[in-house]
Amino acid sequence: MEELTARANGIEIVYQTFGDPADPTVLLIMGLGVQMLGWDEELCGLLAGRGFQVVRFDNRDVGRSTQIRGGPRVDVMAAAAGDLSSASYTLADMADDCAGLLDHLGVERAHLVGASQGGMIAQTLAIRNPERVLSLTSIMSTTGDPVVGQPHPEALPTLLTRPPAGRDGFVDFVVRAWGVIGSPGFDADEEALRERARASYNRGIHPDGTARQLIAILASGDRTEALRRLALPATVIHGTDDPLIDVSGGKATAAAIPGAELVLIEGMGHDLPRQLWPRFVDLIVANAARAQGPLRESRGGGSATHPRARSAS
Repeated sequence: MEELTARANGIEIVYQTFGDPADPTVLLIMGLGVQMLGWDEELCGLLAGRGFQVVRFDNRDVGRSTQIRGGPRVDVMAAAAGDLSSASYTLADMADDCAGLLDHLGVERAHLVGASQGGMIAQTLAIRNPERVLSLTSIMSTTGDPVVGQPHPEALPTLLTRPPAGRDGFVDFVVRAWGVIGSPGFDADEEALRERARASYNRGIHPDGTARQLIAILASGDRTEALRRLALPATVIHGTDDPLIDVSGGKATAAAIPGAELVLIEGMGHDLPRQLWPRFVDLIVANAARAQGPLRESRGGGSATHPRARSAS
């Protein structure tokens, strides 16, 4: 499939589209250090088949989008200790990238779907530019409140370890990492994961870019109070067995957004298991449908309500 390039927010963003551009747009925002390939073509096709133009893209510092060079030397450990002087940008800048991509596409308003750091970016875009957002689906993400959504000890090396040089070593590293943070309740497709890792390596791997993205998270603070002011359909999806962003992060996100629906999935870790793709699509489509219904009109800027929580196996 052809890769296209947009000039947006002062950088170049590489993206792909699926479906009819005349249909409502779903913008898929991927997480830390993961290329747009993290949104599998088949998953994108399932969404497009439900009546959407689906857009996936490489965030800044990932894949074939612009690498941010010339800033301060990255120092993740210092940032984790509170010294944020090595931050080259924040989640607000990454949200502005998304808005710029929508401008390039001629899309006034879109349905946002973000996974992990992508959920944080989607939340930030909804906060900064609510007029651009029809609905929000936040998957395995958190609010930025440091008391929720923290990684479990066994998952920390996936954040802090640089991959080895060479494609074979990189592929093995990816498989090991997803073996730690993936979903224990669902069968992993190791060959598909290896294929994606090889394709990612061929498109370009930028460990310093991943570190800059991680520092951007740390430098962006707590969104909880701002999330309370949102007035849009929102669904929050989180695995009960997520070791990288603890399920408390998803619960806090749903509690913060007025009227948000919380869907907890037993056995899901920090990935998007193929077996759950139809369920993800159904949830995204149902949430998007709420954007056109009476819920959006009746809520206005009203007071917060308790989120509805559901569990799925």
